[in-house]
Amino acid sequence: MQKNLFTILLGGIFSLAIAMGIGRFSYTVILPYMQSAEKFSSSTAGFLATSNYFGYFVGAVLTGKMDLQNKKTLYLRISLLFSILTTAMMGLSSNIFIWYIIRFISGVASAFIFVLASSIVLDVLAKGDKSHLSGIFYSGVGVGIALSGIIVSPLHKAFEWQGTWIGLALLCLALFIFILLWVNDQKTIAKTESSSTSPSFQHPPSSWIKWLIIAYGLEGLGYIITGTFIVAIADESKSFLYDSATVWIVAGLAAIPSCILWSTFAKKAGYVLALICAMVLQGIGVFFPVLSENALSLYASAFLFGATFMGITTIATSLGRQILPVNSHRILGFLTASYALGQMIGPSIAGVLAAITNSHHYSLMGATFVIFIGALCLGSGLKYEKRNLA
Repeated sequence: MQKNLFTILLGGIFSLAIAMGIGRFSYTVILPYMQSAEKFSSSTAGFLATSNYFGYFVGAVLTGKMDLQNKKTLYLRISLLFSILTTAMMGLSSNIFIWYIIRFISGVASAFIFVLASSIVLDVLAKGDKSHLSGIFYSGVGVGIALSGIIVSPLHKAFEWQGTWIGLALLCLALFIFILLWVNDQKTIAKTESSSTSPSFQHPPSSWIKWLIIAYGLEGLGYIITGTFIVAIADESKSFLYDSATVWIVAGLAAIPSCILWSTFAKKAGYVLALICAMVLQGIGVFFPVLSENALSLYASAFLFGATFMGITTIATSLGRQILPVNSHRILGFLTASYALGQMIGPSIAGVLAAITNSHHYSLMGATFVIFIGALCLGSGLKYEKRNLA
């Protein structure tokens, strides 16, 4: 692998770790500590998550409309700074309304980072005929989740929840230095000749993209229930006897190799089929805590969540880029906006239901149903892959 390609890939991993693994998802593992100290309800927790995903939605829409073709690196760096700053600011206030604003800005920044980093790295990989490495790039989210799961408990013990946010921001700042050195969309990667003889799949036509966008939006609505509340469910469960943060570590560790495994499966079996399989597995995992909230069920749920949610993102964004390869940041922006819209709706509904019923079971059942519907929406795309197997 060329040195420039390797460093851009690693810088992309760090970008996703900052924006998604830590900037977005560290809220999940810090949430029980914040609720215990500040005494706010599950509905408020859901609204705070929604504020972040509303920002993510706004950012995704903006990236889909803005002409960023020659300014990707600049906007990526600015967005990363905002992500780091908002992570630190969460530890500097106990005012819920200020949290809403901070989480919103963080969401906007994370959407820009996801779309721009994806566009830069995927384009570089394509030029170097290394698109199969996209799974390594998306493992950055799992890296960030695992890191936050590992260090949040020690940070909390030493500095309470406020210092935990600030400590995570300092970690992100250290990673940002490497991104400044390594990630630049103007770097030239020499085109290499492909020697691959693996089966290829012609992608569905551009008219089918609407089904991918709808399914991806339903995925966003469904997966985020587990993504927001799984640690809180473990923390509240009387039959779960371990540190609730370990659930999040399992999710992060499962997420790290998942993108590579799912992208490999997609190349062999077809992208649409792989996407359907991943969503069905995820729906099963989301439902596990409804059956039981013991350690086995919660760890299994966290494992299947981690093993699928970024794999789904890897496959969906790669498929979208194949269907509409020109100005890739635009289709990535539209897909991300649909995903963000689902994420924005899910936590609020789940939080209110939990506050009313004193249980997360109803929202988990609804999330399972929504994810399965999303998988069904993709079914019409299988005929194109079958045609190419002939």
